[in-house]
Amino acid sequence: MTPTDNINIVVASNNHYAILLAALIKSIEVHHKTPEKISLYILDDGISADSQKKIRASVSKEMVEMHWHKTNTVIPKNVKIPVDKSAFPVTTYLRLFADQVMPADTKRFIYLDVDMIVKEDISKLWNADLKDKPIGAVLDLSETAGSEWGGIPNYKELGIAPESKYFNAGMMVVDVQKWKKGDLGNKVIQCLHDNLASVNFADQYGLNVVLVNQWQELDPKWNSFAITDVKDPYLIHYLDIKPIFKSYNSIPRYQDEFYTYLRQTPWKNHKPIPDYVRIARKAYNKAKKIVSAYLK
Repeated sequence: MTPTDNINIVVASNNHYAILLAALIKSIEVHHKTPEKISLYILDDGISADSQKKIRASVSKEMVEMHWHKTNTVIPKNVKIPVDKSAFPVTTYLRLFADQVMPADTKRFIYLDVDMIVKEDISKLWNADLKDKPIGAVLDLSETAGSEWGGIPNYKELGIAPESKYFNAGMMVVDVQKWKKGDLGNKVIQCLHDNLASVNFADQYGLNVVLVNQWQELDPKWNSFAITDVKDPYLIHYLDIKPIFKSYNSIPRYQDEFYTYLRQTPWKNHKPIPDYVRIARKAYNKAKKIVSAYLK
């Protein structure tokens, strides 16, 4: 990448997690020191007008250029989202088709889950060497396909070696041309339909099956999980209960760091909210997934 290229970042959010997106993009802005501007592609799964206004006000227009894309413009009409057994929202599947909303000559993008904050200059991740692989990512907590509690439950049936490395899909650096050429979005969706009984972590399962041994492992500090105590992480990923909830149960100082950035946004007065809201959202996510699949 050259210093004149914009850094393309893709995020996907519903209205529930718009507040997380504000903290994420503020953290990116605070630590970005090199000359590139940021093109932020927001895959919008129902973010309200009020939340959109707050997100826009969270960062400088001079540094961050936002492109908003509604769900129905991201997922192709002929694609049927699988109804897996997880509570992951439909929003998670949008990343599979991010290439659909970007200019045809786009070379790469960084995908980030919104439950993250960035503590290093994003340009360093942008310039990561993918070594001719379609994506770069970081090992998941389960680490291998044969993990007893994560990984790929039916790895044996698929002929995948149990020691094959398994990545977390919350942060990916994507070579767009390789993604398009491999038709990877559609392949992942088909994989999920074909193996629905074994799908444990939504499209992360399919990504790891389709891209087994075909991804570049990046520095683990670029996807450091909030339940692990890592010295000077580049990116903190709140995998478990999010820091906006009273029942947050990961490392306490990471919740404090989240609020350091959130306080620099229009959500600056936010206080952690009761756990029943989180539980209700999970139920909502499951119901919406079923309805969306039926309507497709």
